[in-house]
Amino acid sequence: MKERNFQRIETNGITLRTVVEGKGPLVILLHGFPQCWYLWRHQIDPLVEAGFQVAVPDQRGYGGSDRPQAIEVYNIVELTNDVAGLANALGHEQFIVVGHDWGAPVAWHTALLHPKRVRAVVGMSVPYVRGVAGTMTRQENFGEQFWYIVYFQKPGVAEAELEADLRKSLRMIYFAASGDAPQGLWFVQKPATAKFLDGLLDPPSLPSWLTEEDLDYYVAQYQQSGFRGPLNWYRNIDRNLELTPQLEGAKIEQPSFFIAGSKDIVLSYGGGSWVAEMDRWLSDLRGKVIVEGAGHWVQAEKPAPVNEALLGFLKSVS
Repeated sequence: MKERNFQRIETNGITLRTVVEGKGPLVILLHGFPQCWYLWRHQIDPLVEAGFQVAVPDQRGYGGSDRPQAIEVYNIVELTNDVAGLANALGHEQFIVVGHDWGAPVAWHTALLHPKRVRAVVGMSVPYVRGVAGTMTRQENFGEQFWYIVYFQKPGVAEAELEADLRKSLRMIYFAASGDAPQGLWFVQKPATAKFLDGLLDPPSLPSWLTEEDLDYYVAQYQQSGFRGPLNWYRNIDRNLELTPQLEGAKIEQPSFFIAGSKDIVLSYGGGSWVAEMDRWLSDLRGKVIVEGAGHWVQAEKPAPVNEALLGFLKSVS
């Protein structure tokens, strides 16, 4: 593994372990669940070579960063303040923010809550929409069927399952959400009483984009952090709406861009309409790139087309 330049950066009352490399306009790369800075391993060097400074934190609760205990401190206001404070610490008034999975809502909301700071924003996998409280978090909306976001709500339950065998848990999750998995695997039908990993496949071999060394690194990060912090993000979904009433109807005005894999499970959420609906929330959407054959981990599964699309957008706005 290539050696990286890590800094421990104080921001918003916590410390984030952050890869900081390059010189130039600042681009902050935000991972989601269950990841860490390492998700962006194929993007850092191309961005540095293109003339950007790149900051890639382990977000709050993850990897080598601080992991406060209280559930409520993983809300969207704190998470976006973490990002703005990171830019402050690196001496940048303005920056571009790029987020994947849970990092995408943080990126979109950083643009909304810190509009003068964010020059442009890229979301990967998760489009911007303004949700309705309870839609994703209440079992009655899913009948007798299992829904993982509901399962994640009760503290300690998913932690116990996922931490019992970290390597197996991560291997199954990474495979199930990838373009290599059988269609529909992520949404395997199971009762509401099931566990998260029930019905998912433990692949006999890793997909080509994930090496044993990669998995070793991820396992080491979760041995350090556990799953409580990462799962606490899900426990703030409704709180995030309560904390941001001023964003009801608000649009993202900055230049924006969207990238996802054609086999990304997230694109089918809510009946699959939210990628189209995103247009009405983004005033200056410069493009949507859907990478053929890639699943949820698009920048790891298909780095070349992702880097081409990302760099094309970043150069156009910087």
